[in-house]
Amino acid sequence: MGRLFEESFKKMAVELSYVKESVLSAAKELDISADLLSKWRRDPRFNGGTLVPKNNKLSPEEQELRELRKRLKEAELENAILKKAVAIFAGKD
Repeated sequence: MGRLFEESFKKMAVELSYVKESVLSAAKELDISADLLSKWRRDPRFNGGTLVPKNNKLSPEEQELRELRKRLKEAELENAILKKAVAIFAGKD
């Protein structure tokens, strides 16, 4: 079984990866998997609430557009799931 990490550690690890500008470097320093740290960077609970990882090569407008597209995609998926649930429950009445 893998190690368990506190939320505060995950947040700190994500922040360190942004300061170092390298997931691999931060992961090595913290003795954790780079894949695991990348997963935490994508998770809004640990990355300061962003839905998509920060990309310093993008302008603020491009970054915002990227995040808005991600939110739209998630909302569309949620909507499709709710429609299916409504159809399932309506069929059972």
